[in-house]
Amino acid sequence: MAGFAIETVGLAKGYGRTQALQPTSLSVPMGAVFALVGHNGAGKTTLIKLLMNILQPSAGSATVLGENSTGLTGEAFTRIGYVSENQELPEWMTVRQYLDYLQPFYPEWDDADLVRVLDLPLDRKLKHLSRGMLMKAALASVLAFRPSLIVLDEPFSGLDPLVRDELIEALLEEVEVDTAAERTAPTTILISSHDLAEIESFATHVGYLHQGKLVFAEEMATLIARFREVTVTLGDGAASDAAAPASWVLLETAPSVARFVHSQADTEPVEEQIAAVFPQAVGVEMEPMTLRTIFLALARSGRGPVDMAALEERRNKRTQKTDKSDKADRSRA
Repeated sequence: MAGFAIETVGLAKGYGRTQALQPTSLSVPMGAVFALVGHNGAGKTTLIKLLMNILQPSAGSATVLGENSTGLTGEAFTRIGYVSENQELPEWMTVRQYLDYLQPFYPEWDDADLVRVLDLPLDRKLKHLSRGMLMKAALASVLAFRPSLIVLDEPFSGLDPLVRDELIEALLEEVEVDTAAERTAPTTILISSHDLAEIESFATHVGYLHQGKLVFAEEMATLIARFREVTVTLGDGAASDAAAPASWVLLETAPSVARFVHSQADTEPVEEQIAAVFPQAVGVEMEPMTLRTIFLALARSGRGPVDMAALEERRNKRTQKTDKSDKADRSRA
C-alpha cells in the first residue's frame, strides 16, 4: 500500500463544553479495510461526518483522497461512496428509478452484477423495503460507480446474519475486482461497526475510540499479536513489591492464581516480568485473544483491577450467612 486515503492531524469537534471528538491524528493507508470500533457515543460517527464534510471541525484538519475535508465538493464524491446507518433514501422511487437517477452523476457506472448478487427487487418502492433490503440498495448505489474510497457508518446495525453476510460478500467482491483490475488507486474502505466478529474476519486495520479519544490505530494482525490472556499459577511464597508493568491490563489476583491481559506481549519479556512480580509463580499460560475479547478488556480496564481473593472472601461470608439462616429456620421448625 502506498500513500494514505485519509489523514487527520489533531482533528477535533466540540459542542460547547462537550468534546465529541478529542484531537485525533489518524492515517488510513490506500487499499486498507479500516474498522472504527467503540461504544455508542465514542465519537465514530462524529469522526466520519467530519471526514465527509457534513460537520466542520473545531480544530485540526483532515485530508481525504488528497483534498481537505472542508473543501470536498460534488466532484470529490464521484470518488467517495458514503453510506450511513440511518441514511434517507427517496422513498417514492422504486429501486430501479433510484439507481437510474444516480447514474448520470458518475463517470463510471455498472449496477447489473450488483442487482443480481444482492437480489434487489427493482420494481418495488424503497418505502416498502425492509431495513436489510434498503441497506442493500444503498450499498449498490455506492459500489456501482467503483469509488476509490468507501465509507460505511454502522452498515450492519439491526441486520440479520444472512443479510449482513451478503453485504460483506458483495463489498469484498467489488474490492477484489478492483484489485484484480490493477487500478491506480486501490479501493479503500472505512467502516464503523459494533459487529466485532465480522470486522475481525475482513478488516486489515482497526482503530479504537473511547469517549472521543483515539486509543490506538494499527494493523489488525499487529493488534491480535500483541494481546494475550495470561494465567499465572502461584506456588508457596509471597509476591514481590515490584509494581505490575503498565502493559498489564485487568490484573486479578488470588492466593493460587493471577490473571491479566498483556497488551504488549509481542515486544516485552513477559516471563521476566512475571518472575519479577510473582517470584512464587510455578506455571504460565498465554492464550491469544479475539478482537471482541480485546475490546471488552479495554472497555473494562477503566474500572481498575479486581481482587479475586476479596471477592472470594465476600462470597464465603454470604454463604456462611445463608447457612446460619437455614439452620435457624430448621431449629424453629
